[in-house]
Amino acid sequence: MKESGGFATLGFLNQSVDVSDWKTKTPFATIRRIVQDERFFFKIRPGLWALKTYKNKLPENISPVEKISKTKQEEFNHSYYQGLLVEIGNLKRQETFVPYQDKNKKYLEKSLSEITTIEKFYKFGYEDIVSRAITIDVSWFNERKMPNSFFEVEHSTDIQNSLSKFVDLQDFRVNFFIVADKAREREFQKKNTFSAFSQIQQRVQFMSYDDLSNLHAKTFETADIENKFKF
Repeated sequence: MKESGGFATLGFLNQSVDVSDWKTKTPFATIRRIVQDERFFFKIRPGLWALKTYKNKLPENISPVEKISKTKQEEFNHSYYQGLLVEIGNLKRQETFVPYQDKNKKYLEKSLSEITTIEKFYKFGYEDIVSRAITIDVSWFNERKMPNSFFEVEHSTDIQNSLSKFVDLQDFRVNFFIVADKAREREFQKKNTFSAFSQIQQRVQFMSYDDLSNLHAKTFETADIENKFKF
């Protein structure tokens, strides 16, 4: 963690820490337990931890929320969760894209453009459909350059707007996700039952930030093994 600037995601630690000589059958569970030791570490966001000795040395976009304005908090939180989704997609051999206006936003110490794999959005359908899809927060594409999954990160914006985008894309065989704080799940469930969204009601999934961070960590845990095989 010191080598990465005093902070790291759990996924990064799972990939980077040499556990070959650890006398345990569950090294990743041990890493999770270690970072929860409040004497030495503290949690910044779901899946993101830092050393207490670095608390006053962290970059602005990593700093604990009380140190920055609410507007900056929302921007940094949004791009952080976009980054987690991009890294998961990359590890799952998907091509990844974020909207052009988000490419220079920060994910940890990199811009989102540095971790996505697509520079120009694939024109997989009619122009009006593509122009709608290109605004989605994170897109995964398969090897045929067709969309696999679309993710909308709803930190404070209206979930209904994202559901409207998904309705426009319902004719494609795509996974739809709303990613938000667990506290917004009830709001999602209510709006997802509106008659306007009846055609996609069973296709849209809610993913909490905690679930996302856990998926990020688990994906890093299994990446080395999965890369040896084709699924």
